[in-house]
Amino acid sequence: MDNPQLKPYHALLDLLIFLAVMFGTREIYIEVFGFWGNAFFRSILTVGTATILLKARNQSWKALGLTKSHSVIRVLIITGLVLVGTVASIMAFELFGRDLFTESVEENSPIHTIKDSSSMLLMTLIFVWIESFLEELQDRGFSLNRFEALLGKIPVSTVLAVLIQALIFGFRHSYDFSPRSVTTGLIGLIFGAAYVLSGRNLWPLISAHVVLNTISIID
Repeated sequence: MDNPQLKPYHALLDLLIFLAVMFGTREIYIEVFGFWGNAFFRSILTVGTATILLKARNQSWKALGLTKSHSVIRVLIITGLVLVGTVASIMAFELFGRDLFTESVEENSPIHTIKDSSSMLLMTLIFVWIESFLEELQDRGFSLNRFEALLGKIPVSTVLAVLIQALIFGFRHSYDFSPRSVTTGLIGLIFGAAYVLSGRNLWPLISAHVVLNTISIID
């Protein structure tokens, strides 16, 4: 498949459908699936919708960055830089930004349950790794590029697209303005910038996302 230039009204229609599925599926919770099963279910539906929209526009995930890299070393270097930038931005927020928020009781995390049952750890990690892959497809691969196409006539369309997808990424992980939404938004910002600056290859971001989520589970 080629990667034809997307018209703004096509990008808008695709975004309306895509975001409706992304946020609409969050209203569905299947008890038997548990936390990670539901997250996986939502991402599968969202990425499936994006795949259908890509095919309708004669596009492919390969055109958006899901392509074989010519250099494994380059992927590893970019992955390392993304991780360093992410950690540095979160540390800066913890030092200078967290005081802007009043202290609140932390919500119960599914990680607590995982630590109580070591037999579930491997299965959970597999879900997390797949989820990391799917999130990069939908947030950096699809969302960012569709916002860029929508804002194509604006000189700073790429910068705005990176910012918008970071805001959405942060919001949908928390649904409020909180330390969690800010730190997640910072991750989306670093990842979005890295995606654009590194030639729009998704594999370094997928790798970095897997590392971050794995650390969050086993730390």
